[in-house]
Amino acid sequence: MSHRRPVRLAALGAAGLALAAGFATTASANPGHHTGSAAKPTVVLVHGAWSDSSSWSGVVKRLQADGYPVTAPANPLRGLHSDAAYLADFLKTIHGPVVLVAHSYGGAVVTNAATGNPNVKALVYIAAFAPDKGESVAALNAKFPGSHLTDDPNAPVPTALNAVPFTRPDGSTGTDLYLKPDKYQDVFVGNAFGRATVAELAATQRPATTEALGEPSGAPAWKTIPSWYLVARDDHAIPAAAERFMAARAHARTTEIAAPHAVQLTNPGTVAHLVERAAETR
Repeated sequence: MSHRRPVRLAALGAAGLALAAGFATTASANPGHHTGSAAKPTVVLVHGAWSDSSSWSGVVKRLQADGYPVTAPANPLRGLHSDAAYLADFLKTIHGPVVLVAHSYGGAVVTNAATGNPNVKALVYIAAFAPDKGESVAALNAKFPGSHLTDDPNAPVPTALNAVPFTRPDGSTGTDLYLKPDKYQDVFVGNAFGRATVAELAATQRPATTEALGEPSGAPAWKTIPSWYLVARDDHAIPAAAERFMAARAHARTTEIAAPHAVQLTNPGTVAHLVERAAETR
């Protein structure tokens, strides 16, 4: 453990790894509306692509057992700007201090959504993107070798992804990117689970659009909010070198473990412990 203060569609896909979206998991009967009298800050968990909010279940159970109010809202995965605006509005419904935690593409979302919100006291990046202004997750992922999203940099769609067209509300055509089921284990979860579990996770994944992975970031919240970072050394989605680069640039207090990209699924205890460290730091 260490502490540091330290488009081509193929590029888009090679950048956009993340986990999860779905319904909110909360520690109270009135999710997202906690009073300021709570002794502990509210922990908000934000997933990325190719899973849903249930990917945080092991983390949620541990945090709730330790008395933290927790919520895991759905990340729309439609575009970085709109996703960040959605989360920013959600955060306004929470009274009192917030610890904002994100995995993969969700890191880019919280980087934008937390800017200017005085209630967000800490950012916790879990194998996540932490872009600077003007950067996209695609560009960040392309800076370092090691991603298994494609074995052909010239392919129009990264070879580990399926591109699925859909019709937007305005009638235009968008593109969703799904992780191929036979690539899910290698890219996402490693050898932590058996075939049946991997197949279930692949079947229930949620995709991200090409816009989500390619839009440039705005002013980053990590420049003004204390940050923590968990580097997954065995990540085959975001290269570990990219994670170290982003953590050092954000002057994040950094922990490294041997884990795959979906570290909140494979190592929920480690993730919960890091979140609690961030929550307890004054």
